[in-house]
Amino acid sequence: VQLQASGGGLVQAGDSLRLSCAASGRFFSNYVMGWFRQAPGKEREFVATITGSGGSTYYADSVKGRFTISRDNAKNTVHLQMNSLKPEDAAVYYCAARWTLHGLGTLTTENQYHYWGQGTLVTVSS
Repeated sequence: VQLQASGGGLVQAGDSLRLSCAASGRFFSNYVMGWFRQAPGKEREFVATITGSGGSTYYADSVKGRFTISRDNAKNTVHLQMNSLKPEDAAVYYCAARWTLHGLGTLTTENQYHYWGQGTLVTVSS
């Protein structure tokens, strides 16, 4: 599967932004999807994940209550709605995918994912 992330941009603290990740290929609902981010000088970190059906989600503590991950399996897309953005949310955001049986699994580490998008830059000014 190939992933294409989009939707990044420059926003002010407190604003919202919606990232999208378009996936190619078949059987999208068998893929657990995740979002990670990497700020300058820092390691890439987990942000959110969603199961194949969209029925289960999991978030990093740093974004819980502000970010929402969702997916549209009919359109092979996954979204990350980011509200109440903070300067510390600024990073390159990557979407990732892994095929699993029935699309199940809570995958929160980089090495659990097999496919990665190219990243989209989010800049948050204070």
